[in-house]
Amino acid sequence: MIELNGRKLAAEMKERQRAEVAELGRSPRLLILRDNAGEVISKYVGLKKKYGEEIGVEVLDKIVSGEEMREVISKSEADGIIVQLPLLHTDNSILNEIPIEKDVDGLRGARPTATAMAIDELLRGYNIELSGKKIAVVGRGKLVGEPLMRMWEERGLEVTVFHRGSDLTKLKLFDIIMSATGQPRLILGSFVKPGAVVVDAGTASEGGVIVGDVDESVRERRDLFAITPRVGGVGPMTVACLFQNVILAAKRKA
Repeated sequence: MIELNGRKLAAEMKERQRAEVAELGRSPRLLILRDNAGEVISKYVGLKKKYGEEIGVEVLDKIVSGEEMREVISKSEADGIIVQLPLLHTDNSILNEIPIEKDVDGLRGARPTATAMAIDELLRGYNIELSGKKIAVVGRGKLVGEPLMRMWEERGLEVTVFHRGSDLTKLKLFDIIMSATGQPRLILGSFVKPGAVVVDAGTASEGGVIVGDVDESVRERRDLFAITPRVGGVGPMTVACLFQNVILAAKRKA
């Protein structure tokens, strides 16, 4: 069984990105705005700051209120701007304030989100063929499920979306299963057929520990074709794809 190791692929992308930034001749800038100082979200922001430092991208992190966000966005000269979700006190409509050319997370809908790109690149990196396969996307959120479904359908791929209330036992009919609901242990081993590819992009916090959508009964299956690891699958690739978008935004300004 193949482990879809996102850390390995992200490390390869990081080396290429470091060279791209060096060729650019200046440090691109990424502005992260949030109204949430929680432990989990701070961990994610910390990972982005560390990644940016390693490739030469300056990352600015600001914890501000909704009204302040609008002002900061309107005045920012950063190459890329992201609003770190989830927001606790600010409506998600704030995302529409980000100029399209600076929307490196893709949350305005003009391009695939960084997470959708990450899943696609992860499968491509391990030569997982999607054409001709039955693909299930569990969860149709704005961050992962919806943009991934749209991207794949535009390529002519066969995609079925499972949402709240869907019969998940029917996942046994699918070759590729991608889940991003944030409901811990939602996908059980009995829902997955032999030879399937399983991508867990769901995240939830239980006692400060990040857990995914995929139950251990899936990971105990030895007859799968491929599966993401508990840690280090989609997450590292999402960060790498986000910074690729920052670099591209900086190049457009050059």
